[in-house]
Amino acid sequence: MYKLIYKEIKKYDTIVIARHIGVDPDAMASQIALRDAIKLSFPGKRVLAVGTGSAKFKYMGTLDKFENISDALLIITDTPDKKRVDIPTFDGFSAMIKIDHHPFVEKFCDIELIDNNVCSACEIIMNLLKNTRLECNSNIAKTLFAGLVSDSNRFLFDSCTPKTFEIVAYYLEKYKFKLSDVYETLYLRPLKEVRLEGYMATNMELTKHGVAYIKVTDEIINKFNVDSASSGNLVNNFNHIEEILVWVTITEDVKNEIIRISIRSRGPVINDIAEKFNGGGHSTASGAKVESFDVAMELVDALDKRVEEYLKKIKKEKVEKLEEE
Repeated sequence: MYKLIYKEIKKYDTIVIARHIGVDPDAMASQIALRDAIKLSFPGKRVLAVGTGSAKFKYMGTLDKFENISDALLIITDTPDKKRVDIPTFDGFSAMIKIDHHPFVEKFCDIELIDNNVCSACEIIMNLLKNTRLECNSNIAKTLFAGLVSDSNRFLFDSCTPKTFEIVAYYLEKYKFKLSDVYETLYLRPLKEVRLEGYMATNMELTKHGVAYIKVTDEIINKFNVDSASSGNLVNNFNHIEEILVWVTITEDVKNEIIRISIRSRGPVINDIAEKFNGGGHSTASGAKVESFDVAMELVDALDKRVEEYLKKIKKEKVEKLEEE
């Protein structure tokens, strides 16, 4: 599959690299790094990394303006379904490639490299560069590592396997970038965001079965002088609260007239619920977009029922184990 993708890249003079709406570090890093690797390998090609950016991730590189395209190759990273691709049109593309690590949702590209057993899209790109003639350098390697570290939450998720550490070791040995440079830029935070996190922790509410949720209105966003993505970016900071198995940030995005929802879990499967609310993702890390706080609370209610079922299952398994002993 890697060689097939390389063959398509080699064939086209114009290549556009896109990813999902609501950019995160893995999505941004995978498209920026792949763009720069292709340009390094084929200086004569026109290669664009497109989509709505975020000032928070500007250290990874600058995105390109989407222009009229004809007879081009479109490569989509970190996105399982067509409706979530951050691109104004699919017109003008002669071929499309998907490179993704989410559970399969739909086939919409000619070539689809999907591996939901890896921790990030960046891990797949790392393997693509290693196993083809696409070139890499220290800056590209550092960008890929930043995306991998972010999506694995610093290697805390079970999606990190021995192969993850093998590919990281390979890149560290060959390209010799400094880990401190990555972590310093990736986790440096403004004071206003830290204060927002404090507000979220203090005002978090719990459902009957322990789903934690916080509503972040436009008024709160303006009070702390942050953007609508900030609360969702903080969702992983609540991973280790003993009483909580599922936690949710619900944020008002006035500019786009939607409510953005980020969901995390320490056990119960959540992505199928997110899919019912115009979202999706991984079994324990998902997101959704809805039209109102009322609909968002319907999602929270569905999550509460899922946690109730999960707790009953765990209790039953414990009883059965005791009976066997």
